[in-house]
Amino acid sequence: MATQTTELPETEAATARTTPWNVVVHNDPVNLMSYVTLVFRRVFGYPEARAQKHMLEVHELGRSILWTGDREKAEHYVQQLHGHLLLATLERAAD
Repeated sequence: MATQTTELPETEAATARTTPWNVVVHNDPVNLMSYVTLVFRRVFGYPEARAQKHMLEVHELGRSILWTGDREKAEHYVQQLHGHLLLATLERAAD
């Protein structure tokens, strides 16, 4: 049985590549706030104050958008956060 692939029209494919993506971290009941802050500093190179701001957003709001940009780099950040056992997802940035 042959498989069929569907190609996006060139403009749709280009739009998918250039659309900014958000790296989102979600709250979890396991990791300490100090650990989450440390991970944000290590992965993103954020200063202490910015890392704490994002950690508090995660803690109080349930999620925080840590970075927005190219999909490939966003996927890399999500993988790094998973490597530190944080719950992270990728989502398209709002237009």
